[in-house]
Amino acid sequence: MAFLKSIDAKLFHPEIPYKPMGKYVHFLTIRITESYPLFQTDAELNKARVRAGVKDKTTISRLSMFKRKQSTPERLVGRELLRNYALMTAEECEYNVNFAMNNPDCIIYGFAIGDAGSEKSKVVVDTAFSITPFDESHETFTLNAPYENGTMSRQGEVASRINQQDHIRPQVFFPSIVTLKDPTEASFLYVFNNILRTRHYGAQTTRTGRVRNELIGVVFADGEISSNLRWTQKIYDSMKANNTLHSPDPLDEDDVVSSAKETIKVLMSEEFIVHTDFIGEEFTQVFDEVKALTASETGIKSILQKADAEAKAYFNKYVEKPKKTPAKAK
Repeated sequence: MAFLKSIDAKLFHPEIPYKPMGKYVHFLTIRITESYPLFQTDAELNKARVRAGVKDKTTISRLSMFKRKQSTPERLVGRELLRNYALMTAEECEYNVNFAMNNPDCIIYGFAIGDAGSEKSKVVVDTAFSITPFDESHETFTLNAPYENGTMSRQGEVASRINQQDHIRPQVFFPSIVTLKDPTEASFLYVFNNILRTRHYGAQTTRTGRVRNELIGVVFADGEISSNLRWTQKIYDSMKANNTLHSPDPLDEDDVVSSAKETIKVLMSEEFIVHTDFIGEEFTQVFDEVKALTASETGIKSILQKADAEAKAYFNKYVEKPKKTPAKAK
């Protein structure tokens, strides 16, 4: 039984194929910081020197959100749901410790267990870049660790537990394209739901790192599409032309979303692939259908059960090693 009426069933596989079959779905996402997250390596915020735009050839530094900073929190949200609805237990499948190999998380997002086996991820996420320059997108905070009385002194001695840390400011925008290879309808909905539900990214996710994912569309295609960097640069050019870059003030979300939709349509018109786009108004019906499904216990449970059944069928057919039969006595 199909879940969605707004998307032609021919865009999905009836089951998870073993070999790449040339079907892709691209989730067009704008990641918006809503607190002070940390995307860092070796105690420094990740950044890159790149051109400001495609037309604007000025070189600037941009904040970088590495691929694992995006995919890991999303797959952990999916694993949490699988446990919540009793489709997986913490004992049988522990992330990065002991993968069960036969559930939607392992089959869709992949795993590697040394000699025991591996499965390549069907979800492709590339590094995302901030639209605004690094200097306008981060802030340095002084951090301390007070004693229980709330002060930095104890028995007349002042503690030296003071440190400085760069944080990303709120309302910094990271355009990001999440790609799912060879989707079934259930795996499409599983990844879609994970993106929508994930709220925290980066380091120290229990105290900060609040990020909202604004999906502006999905693109079904027989190949990959534009990179995150090129899309970001096109958005920058568009906003500059429309005078909606008001440095050092934060960008207006409506301006960003409008430019993101406009520029991705331009980029798709330049592609040499067959594609079916759901962007803007065309995406509204898809989004409403997905929201109605994932907002009810019956709906989300049916999606997870279908995804789990597909994952187990794939595991039994292509991953599980046949058990050795004992040799017969001569």
